[in-house]
Amino acid sequence: MPYSEPGKTKFQTDLRRHLRAKNIEDNLVHLICEIAEASKYVINAVRTGDLGVAGTSNLYGEEQLALDVLSDRIMRKRLIHSGVVCKIASEEMDEIYEVTTDSDGMYSVAYDPLDGSSLVDVNLAVGTIVGIYAGCDLLQEGRKQVAAMYILYGPRVSMVYSVGDGVHEFTMNHLMEFTLTRENIRMQPEGNIYSPGGLRNKYSEGNEKFIRYLEAKGAKLRYSGGFVPDINQVLLKGKGIFMYPALNGSPNGKLRLLFELNPMAYLVENAGGAASDGKRAILDIKPESLDQRAPIYIGCSEDVSKAMEYANGN
Repeated sequence: MPYSEPGKTKFQTDLRRHLRAKNIEDNLVHLICEIAEASKYVINAVRTGDLGVAGTSNLYGEEQLALDVLSDRIMRKRLIHSGVVCKIASEEMDEIYEVTTDSDGMYSVAYDPLDGSSLVDVNLAVGTIVGIYAGCDLLQEGRKQVAAMYILYGPRVSMVYSVGDGVHEFTMNHLMEFTLTRENIRMQPEGNIYSPGGLRNKYSEGNEKFIRYLEAKGAKLRYSGGFVPDINQVLLKGKGIFMYPALNGSPNGKLRLLFELNPMAYLVENAGGAASDGKRAILDIKPESLDQRAPIYIGCSEDVSKAMEYANGN
């Protein structure tokens, strides 16, 4: 329900009310609210949890931090008990978890429970990334997502979501309720911020030329090493580009299509921006495996188009 803070007469819209106004089905409203609820426990873990190593590895052979494992457990448990999810894929699991074979009115969820978790011990912002698909098929093109969202655990906890009808930001208040902060976020055609991931000495000549082009037009370097805070900055300022291109020795870049790129591309496209692997739209790539990676250029549409020109030697 809406509420007014002391000293304020303007009522603020809560998440559930905002979702219901989108005329989406009840199960999807319930699912998005369950994920938002789970994030309250994740932020508590981030603020108070063990920063040590869990002693296990994920399917990519990366050492899992205790916070990764705990955040994954929190999110997965909430999804399983939501009653509206049939399949779950997490960046911290090596296979798809099947909750039920019944696909009627159900959803499948792919998520990164704590993106940028290695930044927690130096107190930088991290986040959760989620993509939602109707039915029980997770290996679909990102364009078939019915919703996507991320939760940013920074100085404030904020959530950005879209169900294909605008992109909206909510902020957690002192009662740990998400209330509407910005509605219908839009991106400008080009911007003045760039966030370049990966070692530049491993960039192709085309990507290096693109960076010089950005620098020549006065773009400012803004890179935290966390995908969620960097995309959040580009999206909310509405003027910038994030890139993690193909590198010499790593032609598919670093970021995972299913868990990271598809949800973010869905959000940015719904805000009027673009996302490409250098040759095609991220949302048009059909995943062939859980661990599939792809290069990424994401942000203002004209900047992404220019990046594609340079990447392809034009």
